[in-house]
Amino acid sequence: MRQSRTIALLIVASGLLIAVAICLSPAAADEPLTEPPITESDRGHWAFQPLNRPVPPSVQNADWCRTAIDRFILARLEKEKLGPAGEADRATLLRRLCFDLTGLPPSIELQNEVFTDESPDWYERLVDRLLASPSYGERWAQHWLDVARFAETDGFEHDHVRPNAWRFRDWVIDAHNRDLPLNEFIALQLAGDELRPGDDSALVATGFLFCGPDMPDINLQDERRHTFLNDMTGTVGSVFLGLQMGCAACHDHKYDPISQADFYRLRACFEVEPLFDTHPQLGQVMREKTAKIPTSRLMERGDFRRPGPIVQAAFPRIANVSGISITAPTDDAKSSGRRTSLATWLTRADNPLATRVLVNRIWQGHFGTGLVSSSSDFGVMGTSPTHEELLDWLATELPRLDWSRKRLHRLIVMSSVYRQASLDVAELARVQTDGSKKRELNSGEFSYARRLSLLASFPRRRLDGEAIRDALFAASGELNRQPGGPGFRPPLPDELVRTLLKSQWPVTPEVEQHRRRSVYLFARRNLRYPIFEAFDKPDSNASCPRRNVSTIAPQALLLLNADDSVVAAKRLAEKIERQTSTDRGAAIELAYRHILNRKPTADDVRDAQQFLTSDSALADLCLALFNLNEFVYVD
Repeated sequence: MRQSRTIALLIVASGLLIAVAICLSPAAADEPLTEPPITESDRGHWAFQPLNRPVPPSVQNADWCRTAIDRFILARLEKEKLGPAGEADRATLLRRLCFDLTGLPPSIELQNEVFTDESPDWYERLVDRLLASPSYGERWAQHWLDVARFAETDGFEHDHVRPNAWRFRDWVIDAHNRDLPLNEFIALQLAGDELRPGDDSALVATGFLFCGPDMPDINLQDERRHTFLNDMTGTVGSVFLGLQMGCAACHDHKYDPISQADFYRLRACFEVEPLFDTHPQLGQVMREKTAKIPTSRLMERGDFRRPGPIVQAAFPRIANVSGISITAPTDDAKSSGRRTSLATWLTRADNPLATRVLVNRIWQGHFGTGLVSSSSDFGVMGTSPTHEELLDWLATELPRLDWSRKRLHRLIVMSSVYRQASLDVAELARVQTDGSKKRELNSGEFSYARRLSLLASFPRRRLDGEAIRDALFAASGELNRQPGGPGFRPPLPDELVRTLLKSQWPVTPEVEQHRRRSVYLFARRNLRYPIFEAFDKPDSNASCPRRNVSTIAPQALLLLNADDSVVAAKRLAEKIERQTSTDRGAAIELAYRHILNRKPTADDVRDAQQFLTSDSALADLCLALFNLNEFVYVD
């Protein structure tokens, strides 16, 4: 019996060894390349349709419309027998615009100017002023850094520091502030070394390709290269084309018309020798030093040990309706030019995906949700656009605006859609006069979510962790506005430091550096600053198209007890007391204006007076205001 059992075990073991050997054996190099064809049904999906420029529709309430955007939105509302909300009040619009365009609250000085400005163009001038502010680039760069999976370390076990990674962050901020045209913004990140040889800034831009995690000390460098190229290719597909191409590294896509060969053809655009080229001053950048094109292969089942058929660099077939080919390098070329061809194709005005994806990301930055809510997935499993004609109109409008992001921002925020009151405020007024509205708010097509999706009001939005932290320092007057340079490291709680390897978080010795804007806070891949983590800062190991918005207990605990909140409340109270002396009414008004950016109502003043007569100090009132929903939400 024992002998039979031994023989059986040997047979099983032998079978397993044979199976492993078969899986690990390289595929035949001359194996023919096969892939499913692109069908008419595939091309019928809305995102793969050619771009067209719809005519803004006619509407009944034409007087409400300030821009073509309003006509598209209002036409849908009228079709659904809904009306837009009224315009938000001036204090709400000021706070909304400031946080939206700069990530900072309006100062007392700016509040005074706006609240007393009787000119009819006050709003327009405010928009232009905020777009011209250096704070604009610091705010909107963060949106891009999320999708670029930016961090200043490698990740994985040792999470080694990348000493010059901050240069890419600064390049993104500067590109936004200079209003670098979006087609150039894309092209330089993909092929800056080819497009502008000898330009260090263009080299830094290619750091986008190297923003992802890396394991430089892995034993098998071929595996490292394979993994890194796959991440690079998947990120380019999702960020610029809105296609989830990553799974096609191993097999044909299960839902979208993307074959495994499509994936490796796109990957071939980035296959250079050496791939990991670190510039001594600029960090990890793409520097293609020869026009010689290496052989690229499809990897069977995504296994780097199983090279399959040869593939040539090409664009994904489903998005390349015109059949454009990658340009071959000339005899005197210094590089292959494949990435330049990719950048040129992506930024064609008629690219059916790239422009739609770009304008949708900017729309999402203003309204919290894009016209397509799955902003990095325009495929079959993604969501359909709520306003397809508006999306196409914006996509065709972008080239007409000379690819200017600031002009696109201006077009959006000048619209009546953007200037609406939030649903909470707008509907509250109606509910007070019409009890039936209470039922209507929660019924079928008139539900809260339905009205928001159709933009029948402005969506109330919670600030992210970076904006909350910056607002604390701005309110207390201690925000350090120093721009650029290496990331700073403020002190961390001891219990968090103990989870790190030795010397992974050396605190920046200059205390004033600890109060700089959050975009400059050192971005360690394996750690998130506590307030950022509580308020849903994404994991930088992967591209984040849209941040999660949660409501959890640690958020309230941090705002009530963290040093940043407590110290900000104390400093602001000291500042107010120096200005107002014993005038309690004036002190209450300043506290509200610094923290909530509006004048207190009569009820606010009454409640604050009662609070201060119960042995509470002004610092306690400031801390209480920092903990109101109104502080962390923008109407």
